[in-house]
Amino acid sequence: MASRRKGRILAFQALYCWEAAKIPPAELLRFSWLGEKALGGIPDFSRLLALGTIENIEVIDKMIRAHLKNWDFSRLNRVDLAILRMSVYTLMFQTDIAPSITINEAIGISKEFGAEDSYRFVNGVLDSIRRELAEKPCPKA
Repeated sequence: MASRRKGRILAFQALYCWEAAKIPPAELLRFSWLGEKALGGIPDFSRLLALGTIENIEVIDKMIRAHLKNWDFSRLNRVDLAILRMSVYTLMFQTDIAPSITINEAIGISKEFGAEDSYRFVNGVLDSIRRELAEKPCPKA
């Protein structure tokens, strides 16, 4: 369980770097900043999340845009954006993971890395997306 949390954090960090520094995914997903740390299968799970998010970025961003209330997509801070993107990917494409787990993990990461009220914002957007996905099938890219 803890390794999945670490994997999500690593994927979030990779997505943040991808957005902020425009590092190519192939280079980014080597996780060279980890050095020689032995992390078991964590980087594999992180690569799946990060690469899946990047490959489906258009449909993910479209979903996020549709669920922002009184907020412009371009004003999202990069931390919240990376957390939302990774979580929306999971909600849309990893249907074997319970939505409540995805949302709870996103809230936890938001509390750790985001601004003071980021977790409330992230929770609201993801819960709205969860409700929509429960009502209709996931749109594919």
